[in-house]
Amino acid sequence: MAFRHTVAASPIGDLTLVADGSALIAVYFDGHSRTPRFPDFGPRADDTFATVTQQLDEYFTGQRQTFDLELDLRGSDFERRVWQLLTRIPYGETRTYRDLAVELGEPGAAQAVGNANGWNPLSIVVPCHRVVGSSGGLTGYAGGVDRKRFLLQLEEPPADDAGRLF
Repeated sequence: MAFRHTVAASPIGDLTLVADGSALIAVYFDGHSRTPRFPDFGPRADDTFATVTQQLDEYFTGQRQTFDLELDLRGSDFERRVWQLLTRIPYGETRTYRDLAVELGEPGAAQAVGNANGWNPLSIVVPCHRVVGSSGGLTGYAGGVDRKRFLLQLEEPPADDAGRLF
């Protein structure tokens, strides 16, 4: 393994980006609530993350809705299945944990989906923030509910001003 990392500034705080070879394997928040599964992020190598940081900057400025990066999803088979579903949730939309469980063919597995969602190592890039509780409310997020709210608001379509009084 050739782990290396950098720290990138963002509107929601510093993000630690971790790569192995040419693949991005993790995006962690400062104060990430789940302990990273990697014991060591390797040396800091700021110059090798230009594409990742550019795409994140474009996302945060509203110029990018999907990421085009080489990813290496590392987790159990079930976790990887859940994370693959996350990548198919369109920008500006949400799904519930139950929706994902049903899509997996395991309608009773909403809690397991939630757990897998919480272990997603590629925050933002694999959009686990787009998963909400069955009532539509914000539930736990490894970066904190305030960051989840920020990301969902960032992705909200512009309001339709037609017919508005103000």
